[in-house]
Amino acid sequence: MKTPTEAQTRQWLDDGYLVFENAIQGAELKRMQTAFDRWAEACKEDWMTAIDRGESAATFFDIPNPLEKETLFIDLIDHPSYYGCLKAFTEDELILLGPQFRTVPPWPLSYTGWHPDVPHDNPLHIKVQIYVNDVEPGAGEFAYIPGSHKPDAGPYARVRDLDAMPGHKRFPGKAGTAIMFNSYGWHVAMDNHTGVPRKSIILIYEKHTPDRVKPEAFASIAEHLNTQERRRLFSREV
Repeated sequence: MKTPTEAQTRQWLDDGYLVFENAIQGAELKRMQTAFDRWAEACKEDWMTAIDRGESAATFFDIPNPLEKETLFIDLIDHPSYYGCLKAFTEDELILLGPQFRTVPPWPLSYTGWHPDVPHDNPLHIKVQIYVNDVEPGAGEFAYIPGSHKPDAGPYARVRDLDAMPGHKRFPGKAGTAIMFNSYGWHVAMDNHTGVPRKSIILIYEKHTPDRVKPEAFASIAEHLNTQERRRLFSREV
């Protein structure tokens, strides 16, 4: 597990994000891709049925209960390529809120607009987005406004044209790239102008506060939380 360098800490504080190229690579990346695609295909019919019933959006699809399906998915939660930074930036008071294993089909418009996830009175909220496939420019890549996580940043207009947001930075990347960002900051998935779905894994963390700890949330995978470190991360222990 790597602790953040001085440069990484400075960038995190100043800009609100870090990029970990090749966070997942080699055989591990291949296993992740294979498992993701297998479960996305297995769950696709239920998603299509929910769309027909008006119960789900057609603009994105999340594999339901992914951590119950593959132990290798659990291993992503505390992956050594970024876990040390997560712990350091939350002063070793990190908990997992949940994952999203998301496929975004080709679509002329993004499924979301520019937004922050939480207000500043919320405990520090961090996401890690891992690209499952290569995400080229214009393929629905993640974008962020550096510095927008700071309390005195903005104001920012909710522009209709995502490209029109001043000062934003886009993050195309190869499969296995992980992007960590402060969720106080303004971000978006850009429009996908290609014929290739964007597949990514979004891991949602927060700085520990008592009212956010829900031991029952991960009871179904308790047998795999076999260290005190993991039990704390998954809110199974205080």
